[in-house]
This record gives sequence, C-alpha cells and structure tokens, in this order.
Amino acid sequence: MKLLITGGAGFIGSEFTRQAVKEGYQCVVVDKLTYAGDIRRLEEVLEKITFYRCDINNREFLEYIFSKEKPDVVVHWAAESHVDRSISDPSPFFTTNVLGTLNLLDTAKKYGVKSFINISTDEVYGELGDEGSFKEDSCLKPNSPYSVSKASADMLGRAYFRTYGLPVITVRPSNNYGPWQYPEKLIPVVIVKAIKNEPIPIYGRGLNVREWLYVSDCAEAVLEIIKKGEPGEIYNVGSGEERRNIEVAKLILSILGKPEDLISFVQDRPGHDYRYSLDVSGTWEKLGWKAKTKLEEGIRRTVEWYLDHIDWALEKVT
Repeated sequence: MKLLITGGAGFIGSEFTRQAVKEGYQCVVVDKLTYAGDIRRLEEVLEKITFYRCDINNREFLEYIFSKEKPDVVVHWAAESHVDRSISDPSPFFTTNVLGTLNLLDTAKKYGVKSFINISTDEVYGELGDEGSFKEDSCLKPNSPYSVSKASADMLGRAYFRTYGLPVITVRPSNNYGPWQYPEKLIPVVIVKAIKNEPIPIYGRGLNVREWLYVSDCAEAVLEIIKKGEPGEIYNVGSGEERRNIEVAKLILSILGKPEDLISFVQDRPGHDYRYSLDVSGTWEKLGWKAKTKLEEGIRRTVEWYLDHIDWALEKVT
C-alpha cells in the first residue's frame, strides 16, 4: 500500500513516516519545508521514501505527484500549528490549513484515493472547565485563529465525505510532544531554556491544563486507523495524561537538575483556553488502541533526546 504523507518532514509527520516505513508501507512525502520542516528528521528512512518539496497550494505540482505516484491513502499532517503565530498573523493559517486542505481533498477526489486521513486537533472543541472530556460528537467551539483554521479543515473533510463520497477519516489528537519538536512549543522551550540557564516564560500562572500525548503513540494510533478506521468516522487520540503547564515545567527542571526559580511568569496569551481533555473510550473500543507512554517517561526520553541533539535545537532558536 502506498501512502502520500503531507507534512512528512514536520515533527509528528516525520515520526509517522518513520513508523510507516518500518511497517512496510511505500511512502511518498510531500512537504513545503517551511521554518518548522526539516528533512533531517527523515534521514534514517530517506533512501526508502520518495520526497517532493511541494506546497499543497500548488495544484499543478500536486496533480503531477498524484498522477505519477497513484497513492492509495493520503495522510494529511501538513499545517501551520503554533497558536502564538496565528494570533500575530492569522493569514498563513487559513492559506495552508483551509485552502491547502481544500486543494488536497479536491485532488484526492479526482484521483480516487481509497482513504483520506484528515489530521485535526483537540483544540477544535474549545475549552473545558475542571470536569469532563470531549467526545467525538461534542460541539466544535474553537477560540484561536489556529483552532478555527483547523476546525474549518476538519469540516471540509466532513463535507467531502458527505457530498462527494470521498472516504475521509478525521483524527483529533491531543497535544503532542517528543523528539524533533520545533522549539517554539512549551516542552522544547522549557528544555532548551533550562539547558541554557535562561528564564523560562510561562503564561499567566501556568495553571492551564493540557493532555499530553507522546509523538510515537500518536503515530501508532494513526497507523491503526489506516488499518481499521471507517470512512466518515472521527477518532479522538489522547493519553489521559493531563497536567498543568507549571507542573510540566517543574518536571523538566527536576529531570535536568535545574532550579525552579528559572520559571518566569509572563502576560497570558490572548484568549488562552483553560483546559483540553479527550474521551478516547470510543477509539479504544473501535481500534483496540491505547497510548502506552506515561508523561514522566515520555518527558524523560524527550529531555535526553534534546541533550543529545542540543546543537539542532540551538540552531532553530538562534
């Protein structure tokens, strides 16, 4: 089976590509290689994949790739994903996440793919208080330009399934973390700042809650969805590992043996969602999948990776 993987040189997309190659899939990777993309993430499998540097809004090039490669399945990871950047300038998020997804869905429809895995996010649901979890049929109430753009892409997938019969499957993962994450997200920021003994910026008082999913578990879940998922279905992919941002920062500092007074509270992000939490019981029941990695273990692995690859991380932040 041949997979066309968009955003395959990104943080999560590259982990998925590495796992897919090991599973024996033929992999065609399409990536624009923006600031957050890096072909080095694919070095260990580069000779086993076909790579195209392509913007998913380049319809002519995309059609060439589809006609030449004839993929069976599209796994659509490509996205602008950093909330802070979306607040500063929403435009690229709607260009890539909405128009790019529309272009990809249209091309996949034209070339008759057998399955289209549309990667969304838990942020499309909005925020929760201290209790409860989002189910797949919960209302979408996105609050940031980023999450609105992802909700739009999510709904485009639904429309193409319902209107055109394109076999779209929607995946909504929780916050991913792990090796190779671009150091603008919370966990790599804390790690790199702590290694450099620099102040670690934490929004507000660090009380916002996220559900943390180790990147290899997320990739594994999507591989299971390719095998067992049903067109038109939505799958929440989470870990149950909820922590406040301040707790995550303190855990990283403890692992590194750094003092907590490196933490510096800064003005909160505009519209900052308080808590996300996914009910994944439906996904477990349908797929037999469950996240394996506890947060403490995953953070330790991640810290060790950044210590071993600090030159890469410092290159990205300088």
